[in-house]
Amino acid sequence: MNIHSSAKIYGSSIVGDNSVILENVIIGYPEHSILTEILQSGKSIEDSDFTGCEIGSGSFIRPNTTIFSNVRTGSNFRTGHNCMIRENTNIGDNVLIGTNVIIDGNVTIGNNVSIQGNVYIPTHVTIEDNVFIGPCAVLANDKYPIRKEYNPEGPILRKGASIGANATILPGIEIGEGAFVAGGALVTKDVPPWQLAIGSPAKIQELPEEMRSLNDI
Repeated sequence: MNIHSSAKIYGSSIVGDNSVILENVIIGYPEHSILTEILQSGKSIEDSDFTGCEIGSGSFIRPNTTIFSNVRTGSNFRTGHNCMIRENTNIGDNVLIGTNVIIDGNVTIGNNVSIQGNVYIPTHVTIEDNVFIGPCAVLANDKYPIRKEYNPEGPILRKGASIGANATILPGIEIGEGAFVAGGALVTKDVPPWQLAIGSPAKIQELPEEMRSLNDI
């Protein structure tokens, strides 16, 4: 295991064997409720006992990444620089979280998933196995931001779905198994399995035969 001297590991965090933790990485940063209790107690984070996070074996965490408490990752987990992964996020094996990605917590990510740089993932999102999300894609979870009551409901990305660069997926949308969202698409309705969503707002088309296979991640 290789942990840089500038890295901070808080709470009861676990880092798996053969992992690399680089400069200024924060592991197990307390979520808001825990942090409030710590501050009210007058203790420091370093001297406080709370549930940290668990990083799987063979992981590689690049500089300035922050991973909050109650995050669990599988083996061979990798990040780019400056990622933020908030509490109650569960991540499978062989997952890449690219540079500047924000995962806002309460998210489930399966195995063999690739999330490219500058992607935003809000709360209450489910991402199944073998999903690819291209750079700068945005997922949303609130239909009426700060205008009326709405329970956050993020998109569901089914097994083998691909999301192109700069695509936007609105709250509660389901992207079906093997479906493909074209770059720059604005997805306002569910995309059936093995179909193509293209345009703004996106229209559904047949996916070309040569693209009817799961992502090789």
